[in-house]
Amino acid sequence: MTNLASSPGAVRRAYREELGPGQRSALLSWLAFTGTFSGLRALTYSIRAGRGPFRNISVGGEHLHHYMWGIGLVSGVGAVAVRGEERHRRHPAVAVTYGSGLALIVDEFALLLDLKDVYWARQGRVSIDLGVGGIALAGSYFAALPVLRRLRRERRHRAAGAEAVTDAEDAPARLS
Repeated sequence: MTNLASSPGAVRRAYREELGPGQRSALLSWLAFTGTFSGLRALTYSIRAGRGPFRNISVGGEHLHHYMWGIGLVSGVGAVAVRGEERHRRHPAVAVTYGSGLALIVDEFALLLDLKDVYWARQGRVSIDLGVGGIALAGSYFAALPVLRRLRRERRHRAAGAEAVTDAEDAPARLS
């Protein structure tokens, strides 16, 4: 059986060598989304059950929903995207902030869709389904990346081979 565990250095090298800057940002966003979404579900269930040190945050008797924090984070990322320099746009903190902010919004999507607090009602299930679906879709993409890269390399190789055959066939005509 192959040992799949690698040293942290090997993981860092593979991360840098196998993924382009955009893919690294997308992976970090996905990981942040997944971690935030999962942690948020656990946190909200513990608050609802009255376990742990955390409680809902209210101002003036009004509950502050966590989608508000998500909108703030995603708005900050948008400002960096619109005005920031390229090195800032590709910074890992931007990718992580985007993924986390998006998870905060998606987790309460049903509330935003119906404009009613249906978080714990049956209609609130749409938020969970959307979050899990997003995690599954992005995870499938990242899992398929090696296969997609291989297919791209093979397609380029076939195209280069076909071009070489065409050049060889045209060579006698050029000589005459």
